[in-house]
Amino acid sequence: MKYRVYWQPGCTSCLRTKEFLTSNGIEFESINVRERPGAMAELEALGVRSVPVVARGKDYVFAQELLDVAQFVGVAAETEPLATDELIDKLDRVLAAAQRYLQQLPPDRLDQKLPGRNRSLLDLAYHLFVIPVAFLDAARGGELTEKHFTRKPPADMRSTEAVSSFGQGVRTDLQGWWDQTGADRFPGQVNTYYGQQSAHKVLERTCWHTAQHCRQLMAVLDQLGLKPDGPLGGAELDGLPLPEKVWDSEIPFSL
Repeated sequence: MKYRVYWQPGCTSCLRTKEFLTSNGIEFESINVRERPGAMAELEALGVRSVPVVARGKDYVFAQELLDVAQFVGVAAETEPLATDELIDKLDRVLAAAQRYLQQLPPDRLDQKLPGRNRSLLDLAYHLFVIPVAFLDAARGGELTEKHFTRKPPADMRSTEAVSSFGQGVRTDLQGWWDQTGADRFPGQVNTYYGQQSAHKVLERTCWHTAQHCRQLMAVLDQLGLKPDGPLGGAELDGLPLPEKVWDSEIPFSL
């Protein structure tokens, strides 16, 4: 029985999962839940409401962590995660870059939808800053939930300035939390909607998840004929387990 991968365009973990399976020679049926009628009903029948998911028959695994996917399909997945302080530094650098790129978006383009997805350019920027909020909520004893990642900018946050200001607040909160916590008091485990996870792995995912969306913002600027202000480089990306591509090739990236 073939594996099935339920995914949607623009989803960073979805793309990374598909690339991982392909690189390991694992055949799978690619199911874009935005285009296939009944796909979400199939997931709900499994007891799932989010993507990415890798399924085989009635068995499935959430695909937020490649180690879980690797175990499910029976292949190895070697990782060498960066140290916690390196991840914090890279995350802040990525968030700073996102603030720069956000300021470059033309105001008349903010409500434009991304290819194959009901997500606007402003939604993407806001989502990028919510990702570390989700981590901080979990690290402080709460839970990283699916609802974190479906949040939309509130009514009073419909400009690049407002979202950038929100992003600055997130950066300040992240750094303040790290200054108080440090490596010595960094939590061992955190609660997430895909189970209790290593806090370090969730931080790593937070970092590359945010970086991947920042790469997408760069791609948007390129599409608009604008040169990204301070492109992401090694200081932001080296050592992060990012997808190879910026966007899923099944959906052409064209604004």
